[in-house]
Amino acid sequence: MKFTNDEGASAVEYGLLIAAIAAVIVGIVFGLGTLVKDSFGKTSSCISAGTGAGC
Repeated sequence: MKFTNDEGASAVEYGLLIAAIAAVIVGIVFGLGTLVKDSFGKTSSCISAGTGAGC
């Protein structure tokens, strides 16, 4: 009986790992993008209104 050596990850496993990492990065970028957009929107509206105390 001969056993094969199946050590190490295959290209498919590396591809799945890269896809998972990319999905996490995309989620973070979209989350931060929304946060930054809201912050800039608030700043822009405060500048347009000309009020500094309420912002």
